[in-house]
Amino acid sequence: MPPYSHRVPLLVQKFGGSSVADPDRIRRCAQRAYDARRRGNDVIVVVSAMGKTTDRLIELAGDVTPSPPKREMDQLLATGEQVTCAVTAMAIDALGQPAVSLTGPQVGFHTDGSHTKARIRSINEAAIRKHLGDGRIVVVAGFQGVGPDGSVTTLGRGGSDTTAVALAAALRAEECEIFTDVDGVYTADPRIVEDARKIERISYEGIIELAAVGAKVMALRSVLLGAKYNVPIHVRHSMLPDAGTMIVPETAEMEHEQVTGVALKTNLGRVFIPSLPNTPGVQGRIFAAIAEANIMVDDIIQNEITGTGAGGDTMNVSFTLEHSDLADIKPVLDRILSELDAAPGRGVGSAGWGAVRVDVGLCKVSAVGVGMRSHTGVAARMFRALAEAESGGGGGGIRIQNITTSEIKISCILAKEDGERALRAVHEAFGLGRPAQ
Repeated sequence: MPPYSHRVPLLVQKFGGSSVADPDRIRRCAQRAYDARRRGNDVIVVVSAMGKTTDRLIELAGDVTPSPPKREMDQLLATGEQVTCAVTAMAIDALGQPAVSLTGPQVGFHTDGSHTKARIRSINEAAIRKHLGDGRIVVVAGFQGVGPDGSVTTLGRGGSDTTAVALAAALRAEECEIFTDVDGVYTADPRIVEDARKIERISYEGIIELAAVGAKVMALRSVLLGAKYNVPIHVRHSMLPDAGTMIVPETAEMEHEQVTGVALKTNLGRVFIPSLPNTPGVQGRIFAAIAEANIMVDDIIQNEITGTGAGGDTMNVSFTLEHSDLADIKPVLDRILSELDAAPGRGVGSAGWGAVRVDVGLCKVSAVGVGMRSHTGVAARMFRALAEAESGGGGGGIRIQNITTSEIKISCILAKEDGERALRAVHEAFGLGRPAQ
């Protein structure tokens, strides 16, 4: 099928749950779509479930059974977006502009079969093309698609962002507007850091790192798609006319700032596996099994220990992941560690990894900036800021439990109770706040 060739500029607008939380807000979003159409654009609107609808549906499932099947959870959760897209289309139609609502399966949003966190395989945009050609605004239910067996699937956290950017990429939209309850990407979460400043332009690489380490404005998968297909993304406030933050390819002036923003990722857990055989391929087997279970792992640490195990050298491996994945990872580890323990030359139980430990109550504070490539001393300044901050226990200094770095990121694992203090301290240390009036 040839790529969609629109007669006029195509704009994709995505409205998050807080933006469509009630009828008044839905009408305002409908007005934005209507105005964009009147300016001469073809318009696709992607919507999330209204307000806290998804949370209420999850609670409902939990009231029925403590372990609902993931397939049925997808079937249930997809209804939230379906309600929103139908009533949003009604609101646009009431303004005098023809509109049509489509679910993920109706759009032809094909995914793999991983329920609750499916991956996009292809988009058959024929239905959207036809409706746009007929002069309609197309309203799409975000967050959902259809698996290989015809079952409804959902795309996981931030799935509506992913839907919007994927559609913008597939139909070659001029821009993808992400409307939310903040007016752009900030140097830190303004709900935690009072003087956080709005960033006018940020690179794909910078926002990818910020999203990966906990910034909640954009879902990581959606920005990765935007970067891959060079989709200009505009993060804006759904109730304000002001320009927001443009996410674009990196430019030379972006390197002038050492740090662009800081982020806090909460609700982390850490898995510690002691006394693994230090032989080639062990790490690959463990993390391949984790990846096959579609579990995202964060920081990985390995310590080698010489000559302490029954079979020679051993190693301790630990890694962090979100609390929500802790229950899913236990059976994976039980299986793969049992296989390793029963390997030739090792008696069952000889490895000592029955003592796998899980720590909860952790967080991660990160500083991100493409300017780190050309500036020195960034890590030292961050560590000094944490050392001089007051800890949650009331003592002097915040203890760092682990450090990871990349070319444009420095992250520290901390106790959860120190997270917000640490975020404010690092933000201040790099002078990221608004200028004094």
